[in-house]
Amino acid sequence: MTPDNLLSRASQHLRALCVEISNRRVGSEGNRAATAYAAGQLRQAGWDVDTPPFECLDWSESGAEIAADGEHFEAYPSPYSLGCEIEAPLATAGSFAELESLRPSGQVLLLHSELAREPLMPKNFPFYNPEEHRRIIQALEARSPAAVVTATASNPSMAGALYPLPMFEDGDFDLPSVYLTVEEGARLAARAGKSVRVESRAWRIPSTGSNVVGRRGPSGARVVVFAHIDTRLGTPGANDNASGVCALLLLAEVLRSDRLPLQVELVAMNGEDYYACPGERQYLAANEGRFDSIRLGINLDDVGYVNGQVAYSLYGVPEEPAKLMRARLGAIPGLVEGEAWYQGDHGLFLMNERPTLAMTTDRLAEVMASITHSPQDTIDKVDPAKPAQVARALRELILALGSG
Repeated sequence: MTPDNLLSRASQHLRALCVEISNRRVGSEGNRAATAYAAGQLRQAGWDVDTPPFECLDWSESGAEIAADGEHFEAYPSPYSLGCEIEAPLATAGSFAELESLRPSGQVLLLHSELAREPLMPKNFPFYNPEEHRRIIQALEARSPAAVVTATASNPSMAGALYPLPMFEDGDFDLPSVYLTVEEGARLAARAGKSVRVESRAWRIPSTGSNVVGRRGPSGARVVVFAHIDTRLGTPGANDNASGVCALLLLAEVLRSDRLPLQVELVAMNGEDYYACPGERQYLAANEGRFDSIRLGINLDDVGYVNGQVAYSLYGVPEEPAKLMRARLGAIPGLVEGEAWYQGDHGLFLMNERPTLAMTTDRLAEVMASITHSPQDTIDKVDPAKPAQVARALRELILALGSG
């Protein structure tokens, strides 16, 4: 495939995933359209394709309102929260000690300040769940407020550019929850002890989704390439992570005519930006006892950002393969070795102690602070030449690893 054709295909994939499909949140029609698109593209390129299904929740909302004595506060339903319509006294807690001292059963509870300094990991999240987060959720459930309101500070490292941002994004947490800005939270806190009305119009919807797994090459040792296909609620997800999926699909095309020296497995993973990570759980279960066959795991996430360069980083790679990888990737203009990062699906390789290569933008902090998980993550923020560049680079690397 010529560079011009590859660039044209990159633009086609990005448009299909970000414009023609309206959203890719897990459980949505758009998510199923995206996985169907990826599966179709892999089959057209000659790959054997599986689409193992899983159960999940979709979610819908039509806004939230908080009012007290004729004063209104701008609020939003917490993603995957249950809805509510409540009028009750307002209690507040700005620290864990304050929360422990309260008995807010049946009241509206506002969390703010130090207690709400960051989003909490979902209560059943299997990969990373700090004890402090678990303690807060357990304390809330034990105290049974009628609804929880959160005023959470901006936190790009955990929530990207989204603000205001929810403290809870968790379909397993059954206390109704809404969120607002720190400034609105301060206004609301002044109403402590008085009656407030909270209405959240939100619904959980039982649904389904699937991973997409394409395979080619002989059985035995394998190279596995991940790119998550889902998005957070409310974002087109052009960089995060249509750009990675685009590189994955282009890699399938550029490898099409090659005689592969080892098995290559391309996985459009479904759930990295979803509270229950169903695709990751499914992949782990399907590969139980098989991770030792992975010669190299590769994760592609945010590889297309229009500014900067594509950065690669190595984890647990033995000395000789690492030298080969650095020589091959370092010789390609626009690819640089970057800092280690761990907020991605390559964690599945790391937890199973497999050699790992992760690729992202060298402007990751900038992307996280300005566009990630927000409506600003649009197709104009992606340079289609970069996913094309990644696909060409990975083809050369995979063929070199197989012959080594």
